[in-house]
Amino acid sequence: MEHTNVFELECCGICEERKKEGIHLYTMFICTECEYNMIHTEPREEKYNYYLRKLKNMNQPKLYS
Repeated sequence: MEHTNVFELECCGICEERKKEGIHLYTMFICTECEYNMIHTEPREEKYNYYLRKLKNMNQPKLYS
């Protein structure tokens, strides 16, 4: 019997591509490439505002106390 590794691909909330590695920030999956690019983007760069717009679309879970 053959064993096949099946990785679930998730859609990155930044680049909108399906990737298998990344992080979850609240309810958004961010692939490792976008995470790296976001960390290394300076606020004066045009791409910085793109990342901000994408992150503003993130849904934060409600906290109940």
